[in-house]
Amino acid sequence: MLINTEDRLGVLLVHTGSPEAPTAAAVRPYLRAMLSDERVMDLAAPARWLLVNAVIAPFRAGRSAEAYRRIWTDAGSPLSVHAEALRAKLDHALPEMQIELAARYGAPPLDQALQRLADMNPAGVAVVPLYPQYAAASTGSALARVYQLAAKRWNVPPLTVLPPFFGETGFIEAWVAVARPALEEFRPDHVLLSYHGLPERHIRKADPTGRRCLETPDCCAELGPANRYCYRAQCFATTQALVTWLGLDEGKWSVSFQSRMGREPWLEPYTDAVVRRLPQEGVKRLAVLCPSFLFDCLETLDEIGIRTRKRFEEAGGEAFHLVPCLNSHPAWVDALGAMVRRVAHGVAQKDAGAQ
Repeated sequence: MLINTEDRLGVLLVHTGSPEAPTAAAVRPYLRAMLSDERVMDLAAPARWLLVNAVIAPFRAGRSAEAYRRIWTDAGSPLSVHAEALRAKLDHALPEMQIELAARYGAPPLDQALQRLADMNPAGVAVVPLYPQYAAASTGSALARVYQLAAKRWNVPPLTVLPPFFGETGFIEAWVAVARPALEEFRPDHVLLSYHGLPERHIRKADPTGRRCLETPDCCAELGPANRYCYRAQCFATTQALVTWLGLDEGKWSVSFQSRMGREPWLEPYTDAVVRRLPQEGVKRLAVLCPSFLFDCLETLDEIGIRTRKRFEEAGGEAFHLVPCLNSHPAWVDALGAMVRRVAHGVAQKDAGAQ
């Protein structure tokens, strides 16, 4: 039964997703779904199937489940809890729109979220990938799946998409609202900005010219047509904005990349190597921000908050503080709400530059 909403707009928030329980039985299908995605693991289909189903899912599920158990809450997966809290607050802030939340892998399923939006017969749907920086394995995968599902419908809804917001003033201001009080209270010797890593191969594949990305030391110094989709350059742009807004002194901050898999080259420097080195350079109090993640999740709470903390302390560090992600902080709800309104009404988003 269609709801008479005439010009009402739909909004589809898409995040990566999480297992439904911190058990090997629940983690295994989640890993299979994510790693079978050709944009995540861009190998030939037979090789990808064999690696995922015969090696990674059977042997990694138990270790991943153990990590999830360390961060699981009574309400469930932290990522899912924070994402739902953000959806609920946006729903309150944008009463003229219907806000639906979906996971690229797992629950809540994308197809069901799109069906709920179709049932209210919207004038259009704004798709909001919840990733600040673009990567084919995250934003690209989410959009590809949304387009695929939308194309199967007889009435294909008009879609608008929120572009990567790595330099949006509201995004930067929200991070400052979260980070500044934490840094003022903790008073670190050094601030590490740790981003999710990617294989170097993915960065080169995103370069339409094949001649720029990772070819020179300063290839990411500026953003232009050749590196428009460069995840690394967007991470550096976010970093520069945050460093400026937070007033961090030169030499008192650094950038690193985490969560690497396999033996091929990933973006460097690696977070685990950096935190082992910093105490040898006199850093005793380390604060870590994770600006490629909107929600506290396995990669922030366990990989950084537990395992990276242990590495830092074993290397001689004395105090470690993980700054929370934006989650559903009021400043982020306001900023994202403004971005959603712009894109939902078909207004071209301009990079605010975070000056």
